[in-house]
Amino acid sequence: MQFTRIPHPSPTPDADRIEAIKDPGFGTTFTDHMVTVEYDEGAPGSVAGGWHSPRIGPREPIALDPAASVLHYAQEIFEGMKAFPHKGGGLALFRPEANAGRFNASARRMAMPEIPEDLFLDAVRIAVETDAHWMPQIEGGSLYIRPFMFASEAFLGVRPAKQYKFIVILVSSGNYFKGGVNPVKIWVSQDYVRAAPGGTGAAKTGGNYAASLVPQAEAIAHGCDQVVFLDAIEHKWVEELGGMNLFFVRADGSVITPPLTGTILPGITRESLIALLREEGLDVREEPYSIDQWRAEAQSGELLETMACGTAAVVTPVGTVASPQGEFQIGAGGNGQLTSKLRTKLVDIQHGREPDRHGWVMRV
Repeated sequence: MQFTRIPHPSPTPDADRIEAIKDPGFGTTFTDHMVTVEYDEGAPGSVAGGWHSPRIGPREPIALDPAASVLHYAQEIFEGMKAFPHKGGGLALFRPEANAGRFNASARRMAMPEIPEDLFLDAVRIAVETDAHWMPQIEGGSLYIRPFMFASEAFLGVRPAKQYKFIVILVSSGNYFKGGVNPVKIWVSQDYVRAAPGGTGAAKTGGNYAASLVPQAEAIAHGCDQVVFLDAIEHKWVEELGGMNLFFVRADGSVITPPLTGTILPGITRESLIALLREEGLDVREEPYSIDQWRAEAQSGELLETMACGTAAVVTPVGTVASPQGEFQIGAGGNGQLTSKLRTKLVDIQHGREPDRHGWVMRV
């Protein structure tokens, strides 16, 4: 599909852009352009199964009918990706085809049309190429990429919509946590769950994150950075944080991460870490890990480190776990040796400083 380019009438002046990306933080410094692709079920002249009118133009407000299905029935999905400055010049994406695959898995669960992988990747590449000059020149700087899709058809009635918009926007970003790479303190949610068997936990859909906001606020009120959720049935098995997967590094050389049973988002960083850990000769096991086991192994010294991981946070050490039953510390409460090593290795692969033996990096 050929993308139509719509000229930007008033792009951000260079001086303002340079100032904005000196210290952009995370999630608020948006670039000038956006990609949009329309979907109409059975639209005449459309290609790729209903997808049509791909274009890149100025980032601007979206006009929506008040009866747009997304506003009433929440058909919405998104992805989180990054573009990195590459040692060999230009920018690079990290495993973008995996994001395309997960996006379509989310679409299937939410009764939405799948987007052809080539169209997804072309949209991301064009967005990054167009606004590459928004890349922050700081340690840990990246272009955070947000592809998303929502139901735009105007109707009231509970059924899958027949019209959708797929959009890609970019954000100039620094580190996810304001304090940089430091151990985080997490709160064990007692009264709330993120997902239940048969639900939408494995889909990257906004409703899952909306459900996490009250327990996240509870975590912050208790002096914590993040909330960790337990399973919905027994309230004992550790699942994931509000936006990150977990790994437990043990003294016997094993590493445990909760299994993907349909209630946990299958993280791309998670999958990458499993491969890197096995390259280190560690026994990586995807199996249930209880909150009681977490506390007991931390207190006995059997648990050496706990790692949280995700696209935004990369690999982050967990230092302290708090709940109404008290607190316990992981190891010495600092940046664990394996956590630091894996973060460095992953970031070096993304930036072209380490050989990419898995074919994970796509140059832009």
